[in-house]
Parts: sequence; structure tokens; C-alpha cells
Amino acid sequence: MIRTSQHNTAWLEKFNSVVSLFPEIVEVNRLAGEYDYLLKVITKSNSSYDAFYKKFINLIELNDVTSCFSMEQIKRSTRLPLDAVDGGR
Repeated sequence: MIRTSQHNTAWLEKFNSVVSLFPEIVEVNRLAGEYDYLLKVITKSNSSYDAFYKKFINLIELNDVTSCFSMEQIKRSTRLPLDAVDGGR
């Protein structure tokens, strides 16, 4: 999760170009709330994440970065629950 104090077009364009340099970043979401962006990053190990992190923060100015790691995937689905949205009709 990333927090930035930069909310201008020039910073956003640079952020987009930096993100595109890293194949480890498989998903980027702009957020509403306490954090500005959520990145999904996949690496082989904690040490490879650390190497990624050091390269990433050298290329773009950020206020705060918070990382958390999945210990176990309990459930994953790409199916949209459309039946639940319209009351099961």
C-alpha cells in the first residue's frame, strides 16, 4: 500500500511509467481512503521482494509504503457473484 503527497499529472505519469518497468507488479489499484495505491507484487522470496522494493523506491518519490504478505490463500475466485447482486433472480 502506497501513500503519496503528490497528486498531480506529472507525478502520476511518472508513477505509471515506473510501475510498467517491474514485471513483479501484477496489479495496481488507485484507492479512496487512507492509502492512495494498492500494488499486488509477486516475487519468489522475501529477499527478492526486498531487492524489488529497493529498486522501486529509488525510482519514485513516496510518502509511505506498507507491505504485508499473504501467508495462505483461503479463497480465490474470478467469478462475479451477479446472482447475489440482483437478489438471485
